[in-house]
Amino acid sequence: MAASMASQAAARGLRAATSKHALLDKLKCTWLSPRRWLNLQEYQSKKLMQESGVAVQRFYVADTASEALEAAKRLNAKEIVLKAQILAGGRGKGVFDSGLKGGVHLTKDPAVVGELANKMLGFNLTTKQTPKDGVKVKTVMVAEALDITRETYFAILMDRSCNGPVMVGSPQGGMDIEEVAASTPELIFKEAIDIFEGVRDDQALRMAANLGFKGPLQRQAADQIKRLYDLFLKVDATQVEVNPLGETPEGQVVCFDAKINFDDNAEFRQKAVFAMDDMTESDPTEMEAAKWDLKYIGLDGNIACFVNGAGLAMATCDIIDLHGGKPANFLDLGGGVKERQVYEAFKLLTADPKVEAILVNIFGGIVNCAIIANGITKACRELELKVPLVVRLEGTNVNEAKRILTESGLPITAAENLDDAAKKAVAAIKK
Repeated sequence: MAASMASQAAARGLRAATSKHALLDKLKCTWLSPRRWLNLQEYQSKKLMQESGVAVQRFYVADTASEALEAAKRLNAKEIVLKAQILAGGRGKGVFDSGLKGGVHLTKDPAVVGELANKMLGFNLTTKQTPKDGVKVKTVMVAEALDITRETYFAILMDRSCNGPVMVGSPQGGMDIEEVAASTPELIFKEAIDIFEGVRDDQALRMAANLGFKGPLQRQAADQIKRLYDLFLKVDATQVEVNPLGETPEGQVVCFDAKINFDDNAEFRQKAVFAMDDMTESDPTEMEAAKWDLKYIGLDGNIACFVNGAGLAMATCDIIDLHGGKPANFLDLGGGVKERQVYEAFKLLTADPKVEAILVNIFGGIVNCAIIANGITKACRELELKVPLVVRLEGTNVNEAKRILTESGLPITAAENLDDAAKKAVAAIKK
């Protein structure tokens, strides 16, 4: 059950992505992530790479079918790929409410691009990662389709154990890198980067060779690796992942698909990048939570979870399930908590009509339990809480916190430990 809850969270963009941890554990790395994820469309990431001299397919962006048709003509390519631009994965196997199947299409006829775009733009595309009603497509990318003779994997990411960025690569690209790490770990190569020196020529050439590039392609791939590192620094990224970094029959090394994660703490100096943030597909509750540095993921149950720390949140969800309940959400308060955040968290939880009970599970290390207690009592009074509330507090200033809750006179059920808290929360909704 723990694995299933973790995967639900990871699939919704939780930064404690378990699959990435699995890979990095094998590499003896520690994954560092931003406070929340900046959402960029595929064409926006390609534009950033293009601006840093990284080789990508030629492409145009269109908002209407006529613009898509003109873009296809301007490309003058042997084959064209048309891609619906939404943030969810699985576009190729998605279905539009216009009846069109697939959000990614290949054609050699520019006229077909216009016809297809007409069935994409303004219609909802449903994939395995979208809400059941799908997401409205407002933009399409019209790109040159290139053949790939060989696919490799390359990434640059932050690694605490190396006190800086590392390069990770494999000659086995175009597939889940986690599977490669699990089945053939000898095909995963890692190079630590000195933050003061940057990527040295010998490092770039060695990584290119490890990726299987030979002859002139080795030098070309090494150049792309250095340009990707320049991009990594330029945009304050925490990750630049290219899968695949491909080789074409014409002897080109091209970044066909990339994912870029950004450090939100650098927003003050990356205003142009953050201005591209596409919030239209984000869940309104998650967006509201992000305003208060809260991490919220909606689930299907009726017991709201208010926890500090992603690991503790997943454990709380799992033990609720173990006792026959269903978590209504995944809400991570984080570390540097203030009383106002606790209040706003309760506003989010109580706004969900599915919620029939709230379970607060706080382990106070850097979190002061008394601040949590004051926030809880303020929220209960001002929001006139009408659902059962179970609270388990442990750690810093816990005795003072318990005194605050007890003397409040509010109908709060205290729990001794997580198991006790889950039992009481489940029992409360069964009364």
